[in-house]
Amino acid sequence: MSGARRSIATTDQTLALLGSGGANRGRPVDVVGGGIAGLATALAFARSGAEVTVHEQAPELTEVGAGIQVTPNGARVLDGLGLAEVASRRAIRADAVEPRDALTGRPVTRFDLRKLSGPPYRFFHRYDLIDMLAEGCRAAGVTIRTGQRIEPLGEWPVERADGALLIGADGLHSVLRPLLNKPAQPFFTGQVAWRATVAVESPPVARIWMAPGRHVVTYPLQGGRLNIVAVREQADWAAEGWHHLDDPANLQAAFADTAPELRTILGAVTSVNLWGLFRHPVAQRWHNDDTAIIGDAAHPTLPFLAQGANLALEDAYVLARCCDTFGDLPTALARYQALRRDRVARAIAAANANAVNYHLAGMKRRVAHLGLKGLGVLAPRAFLGRMDWLYGHDVTAIG
Repeated sequence: MSGARRSIATTDQTLALLGSGGANRGRPVDVVGGGIAGLATALAFARSGAEVTVHEQAPELTEVGAGIQVTPNGARVLDGLGLAEVASRRAIRADAVEPRDALTGRPVTRFDLRKLSGPPYRFFHRYDLIDMLAEGCRAAGVTIRTGQRIEPLGEWPVERADGALLIGADGLHSVLRPLLNKPAQPFFTGQVAWRATVAVESPPVARIWMAPGRHVVTYPLQGGRLNIVAVREQADWAAEGWHHLDDPANLQAAFADTAPELRTILGAVTSVNLWGLFRHPVAQRWHNDDTAIIGDAAHPTLPFLAQGANLALEDAYVLARCCDTFGDLPTALARYQALRRDRVARAIAAANANAVNYHLAGMKRRVAHLGLKGLGVLAPRAFLGRMDWLYGHDVTAIG
């Protein structure tokens, strides 16, 4: 890690920045899941001297989907893991977020993301972020095993040494979460989402096209592609996951009454995935004496605040740091959950609120748009200030 070593003060302990001389040195760590959460966790532990193996069920490290927004709080973790330079090369720096009226196409307001403190807000293709983390893992000595399917409640297929740590970074359908918690039934939110990319040039701006009962988020990716996530309220549902192909005509029909610019973008879609949006409870228990869960395995969030991956990056750093600081694993894992739970609960609540605010209709919609416009004109820094609890958070230097 570059930069001076600093101590991290918490309410009752002092946690050292990740190094190579703490309790993680030589610790065997097995990570289930080779996505963003799993690879970030593996790299964080490897940076602190652990002997890490990643177990991924897919035959190779890939990432379905398309774009992902890495906000400054997540970017600080990438910086702390030594990936600042490569991140700047493999992503687009965001200039602004721009809420728009999807029916007229007119901007409601614009918030300048370049005025945020800390590392830039960036747009990544998911493949680039996965590949960047995987390269960092391999360079740090992490063993990555693909084709390693772990059966729910089955026997762990690898003999585990004393003092070893098992980490579930295996997403919504985690096989390790049920070992720690009673089964929990997710519920359908009444919303479905389409994801696609199109070959459309666009400025480095995240646009939120808001319409009654619907919205679309667009932002550019490297290679001249535009990322699209479109959400609509509807009574019936699609199964969770991004592997469900849909007819682009269904997406286009859902936004047929919107502004010409948005219809043109959606009209360029030739392949689209559809999934239903479900609410999952935050896990009550994130750990036992030698096992922990992180990211979506512990606290799934709806995609209305762009924080799923960012919270997972924060989890990875905090978990590795706690385990490096406290020699006793049960103490370390309890501290990890205590440091993370309230923050992720607040982020999930904010995402849930956006799910409502983006879809307002009638008078509520007009009042909300006027409020946003006034905020952008009269107090543009106030919006960024309201988001400081989220974007300004720095898990690599708390205190």
